[in-house]
Amino acid sequence: MKRRELLKRLRETAEQRGMALEFVRSGGRHDIYQVGDHRFPVGRRSDIPELTALKTIKEIENL
Repeated sequence: MKRRELLKRLRETAEQRGMALEFVRSGGRHDIYQVGDHRFPVGRRSDIPELTALKTIKEIENL
């Protein structure tokens, strides 16, 4: 999955739950984002492995 598409889906999922996707900081090879009190890394590569992307989306859906 493309990084841009992943961030779009995360933003939409967060908004459906009445929260916002917030950029927290840059790490070594990942950027750190936050939805509510939950923080998670998103790689800076243009292609994110499909399983990793789906796992991240599922984490947000379960908040």
